[in-house]
Amino acid sequence: MCRFLAYSGVPVFLEDFVASPCHSLIHQSLHAEEAKTGTNGDGFGVGWYGERSEPGQYREVRPAWSDENLLSIARQVRSHLFFAHVRAATGTATTRANCHPFVHGRYLFMHNGQIGGYGAIRRKLEGLIPDSLYGMRAGTTDSEAIFLLAIAHLAHGLSAGAALAAALSDALALMQEAGTREPLRCAAALADGETIHAVRWSSDARPPSLYVCAKPDSVVIASEPVDAARECWQALPCNTLVTVKGGAVEFSPFEIGLSQAA
Repeated sequence: MCRFLAYSGVPVFLEDFVASPCHSLIHQSLHAEEAKTGTNGDGFGVGWYGERSEPGQYREVRPAWSDENLLSIARQVRSHLFFAHVRAATGTATTRANCHPFVHGRYLFMHNGQIGGYGAIRRKLEGLIPDSLYGMRAGTTDSEAIFLLAIAHLAHGLSAGAALAAALSDALALMQEAGTREPLRCAAALADGETIHAVRWSSDARPPSLYVCAKPDSVVIASEPVDAARECWQALPCNTLVTVKGGAVEFSPFEIGLSQAA
């Protein structure tokens, strides 16, 4: 399982969460505590918002712990909203195009989890991506496919939470059609430069870990607490959507029913 972190609040340097804390994301790339594997060394990425509406992005296939450019960028870039991700591949190639976060226009997206039996439904899942977006598919991951499907649903007027639910429903419907017994597990985050929407959901009540730490000047969403201030970190309940905007944090149910998936 991958590990990730999303930040929203007063501008800070990326290193304040990516590199400096005792259990920073770089530390988690080697010593994850709440994942199937302790090592997440199949690439990494950071995405951040600055003075332009489109986010900046840096992705690489090397492990996060061995990339001096990541440390340099994290020391120099300051942002009010950013994503960071370390990858543990689940069946797809270790390439830059498969590293998170993914970018489309003003949107950032990252994911941790799995679509059970992805290899059996991949062609049909990709077939649901509209022609207008399919040209943006640069990699082969289920994560990128879910992102582009969510973008398509956003374009049809759905809210961010509903678009994420609809994209996962698309995948779940194909899994059911194929008779897949493996679960769909998802922790994901989507941002537009102002708002973060993060979800924790699974079809088997075993979703990837996800925590929220809300302070007066910032909110952090992470796969694992990054520092020793454990009293701040609240585990996000299973099947929950958390929305962060302007310092406000809202929790709401996140359900994917059979009626949606049909």
